[in-house]
Amino acid sequence: MNKSLTYPDGGANHTPGSLIKARGREWVVLPESQPPLLIARPIGGTEEEIAGIHTELEEVSPSSFGTPTLDDLSDYRSGRLLREAVRLTSRNVAGPFRSFGRIAVEPRPYQLVPLLLALQQDPVRLLIADDVGIGKTVEALLIARELWDRGEIRSLSVLCPPHLAEQWQAELSEKFHLEAERVLSSTAARLERGLRVGETLFQRHPITVVSMDFIKSERRREEFLRTAPELVIVDEAHTCAYGGVNRGSQHQRHTLVARLAEHPERHLILVTATPHSGHEEAFRSLLALLDPAFREMPPDLSREEAEGWRRRLARHMIQRKRADIRGYLNEGTPFPERLEAEVNYNLSPEYGRLLDKVLAYARELVSDPTGDQRHQRVRWWAALALLRSVASSPAAAALALRNRAAVADAETEAEVDELGGRMVLDQEEYDQEFDLTPGGEVSAEAAEQRRLRELAREAEALAGAKDRKLQRAIELVKDLLAEGHHPIVFCRFIQTAEYVAGHLRQALGAGVAVEAVTGLLSPPEREQAVERLGQQPVRVLVATDCLSEGINLQQYFSAVLHYDLSWNPTRHEQREGRVDRYGQPRRQVKTLTYFGANNPVDGIVLEVLLRKHKAIRSALGVSVPVPVDNDAVIQAVMQSMLLRDTRRAQMQSLFEPFDERGFEVEWRNAAEREKRSRTLFAQHTIRPEEVARQLFETRRAVGSGVELERFVQEALEVHGGQVHALGEGLYRFDLGGLPRALRDLLGRDSLTGRFSLPVQPGEVYLSRTHPLVETLSSFLLEGALDPLSQSKARRAGVIATDAVRDLSTLLLLRLRYHLTTTSTRKDRTRWQQLAEEVHAVAFRGFPDAPEWLDGAEVEALWQARPTENLSLPQAQEFADMVLPELGRLQGYLEEVAQKQARRFEEAHRSVRQAADLKLRYEVEPILPVDVVGVYVYVPR
Repeated sequence: MNKSLTYPDGGANHTPGSLIKARGREWVVLPESQPPLLIARPIGGTEEEIAGIHTELEEVSPSSFGTPTLDDLSDYRSGRLLREAVRLTSRNVAGPFRSFGRIAVEPRPYQLVPLLLALQQDPVRLLIADDVGIGKTVEALLIARELWDRGEIRSLSVLCPPHLAEQWQAELSEKFHLEAERVLSSTAARLERGLRVGETLFQRHPITVVSMDFIKSERRREEFLRTAPELVIVDEAHTCAYGGVNRGSQHQRHTLVARLAEHPERHLILVTATPHSGHEEAFRSLLALLDPAFREMPPDLSREEAEGWRRRLARHMIQRKRADIRGYLNEGTPFPERLEAEVNYNLSPEYGRLLDKVLAYARELVSDPTGDQRHQRVRWWAALALLRSVASSPAAAALALRNRAAVADAETEAEVDELGGRMVLDQEEYDQEFDLTPGGEVSAEAAEQRRLRELAREAEALAGAKDRKLQRAIELVKDLLAEGHHPIVFCRFIQTAEYVAGHLRQALGAGVAVEAVTGLLSPPEREQAVERLGQQPVRVLVATDCLSEGINLQQYFSAVLHYDLSWNPTRHEQREGRVDRYGQPRRQVKTLTYFGANNPVDGIVLEVLLRKHKAIRSALGVSVPVPVDNDAVIQAVMQSMLLRDTRRAQMQSLFEPFDERGFEVEWRNAAEREKRSRTLFAQHTIRPEEVARQLFETRRAVGSGVELERFVQEALEVHGGQVHALGEGLYRFDLGGLPRALRDLLGRDSLTGRFSLPVQPGEVYLSRTHPLVETLSSFLLEGALDPLSQSKARRAGVIATDAVRDLSTLLLLRLRYHLTTTSTRKDRTRWQQLAEEVHAVAFRGFPDAPEWLDGAEVEALWQARPTENLSLPQAQEFADMVLPELGRLQGYLEEVAQKQARRFEEAHRSVRQAADLKLRYEVEPILPVDVVGVYVYVPR
């Protein structure tokens, strides 16, 4: 029996926060209880041990927390270990944020800014537009988890491109301990089985990650809207902007999100690194999802008369570049340095002749005056497809030359352009068909087919040694590997990726793992392939643009080679953003822009788009999309090349004349507007001192990474484990010497990890919710509560030290509170939660006349070390002067509990002040106060 707890008679009314005894253990009753079923967590147990206890089927008796006794005496370290064990096992922390005890990440200070901004709103309507690689996913999910733990939402959906669904699901689970179902075309049928009549899967599954492409169709959309969750996060939100251009998918997405935004109480978080695609009307449509009034904003927000609009929008939008947050609140964030280079190759004479022949054929296609506008557009897309494929690789060239162009079967000119754009251009949104090699044949005439087949055979004969693009790329990959990099080689087409991967395997040998990941794989299969490759010590990933957006690859890869130039600067930047982001373990990443010096197609793309884009990003610090339709630009410049040797005017009607100088001026003007926008919406409205205050309160409640690191080291060492510091914050923990009971709970003999990000492959990030930390803290706390366990964390101690001049006593308290939230909306709902806090007080003298110490003096006692060892009889003598008299302190301890309850209430309310008209908070301490530990300091 646990001698530290007593069991009074009676007490059938087990209120939330009260202590009970059942099944031979002590439990805390949780607010989710619905008598006669009590939901309870074991004292010292984890969230996974929460259980239901039916009072009519099981014996349940009230319990109270007993004071420590002489049997609990131990050494000076036991108090510090117990304090951290109690704090780390608590998930219902009392602080400004309710969620931080439940998450597996320690947010960077700058990541608190979107959270504070969101909590000033009700409903939350926020656009998070931070730069690539800053951590927008974490910022959005911090808000979601906080609303969830405050009890304000009970349903959540993330809308995202289908290939990002698994990553969002993993982030929700691994970092925020929220288990979500993925709703995709491949999973919907399974999820819908067993639903009741009229029930939707969003009612059955409160947390979902939903494919935007799946849910945007009219039938699915209406079902979703009928039972849509209380909070919706929209990833890649720029694809939901609508500027009047008739792109069916984009309009469907915009319609869906606009309908979601119509609900006056729905929380909506938009996430994108490129909120402004260059189209002002589209940007306004995105902002109008937050507030319809934003459609009427003036175009230039930097003018003095627009101050009101700036202030209004600043409450809903946050947009920062790396320079804004790199040293925020004097805490450095380790972003890598990007080393960029342009590398060229020369086509072999044979390849150059092939390209000339294909170029001549393409010019014939686009200058053919026969047929209507639709036929001309078919020939145009076929010409571009051939040029792009031949410039990519012999494998892609041969397939394109042999295949019939898919656009030839489209019935209308609009369908021709939509299909052609998806197959040939690099549009903002990735499509499953995006990296398929397009066909180039448009005629059924035998002579044309023979001509194309002959060109296809020429292309096939150039594979391997005669392909100088490939051979030079192999040299570049070898150089990157020699420098210690793990490169990603980005290709445009599936056939090119497989061709390059195959030749790299041959050239690099068995010691280098090479994997091709393309759109032929499903999103989960891509994730698995990347994970599998990431376990190899030397590795090269060859990928199409199916991995260019949203996927985090920085843990496994550190360099990018653009084997095929992207025809869209935004996608080019997205590729590099897979490795150049927060969490990259290397201090430097490398990106190589690879082009054919004598390839006119590469020359046009490089000069007109990519170099201008890099120059603007270098000057501004962020990427700025092309300020006009990127597809129209690339088509116009390609047309100028294709029509250079012809005067056929019929084709001139396909495009507006391209003014390169005017285009560059417009792009630079857009960059200046973006620079002003970043200055306006870098969130100077959330004062750094306010963030610092909330950060201090948060770390006081849940502890910091530094304290966690110290606890794990000390806890393992006192139990016989070995801690090896490997440098730069990395440790190897040998667990073989631990007691068998603890080793069995941990389920491993060794572990290598660190307490801060980033981590390398093979290392683990040790957060407060990591199984190692949870198991250690729970083991120590449960042992401390059982005086027969000989735990290394004990509830009492006597320390002889020269750090005190008078007899002093430190009390470790666990304060429990009822937090009641009342919503003043129409439903006027009211809910209760349990909150817990570790707090310490100390006094000089004896319990009958204590002189209470201030906070700094209390903390100094925790750090005091013994200067003399007392014998057990001596220690018991001093403990006997204090322990039996602790009852005299109950009045003061209850005052402390009341004071801390007011502090908690104020901290909890302060971050939600703007919502205070709709939400009311009330905090009551649960008495009597739990005295977890008592430590007596004897002057020496």
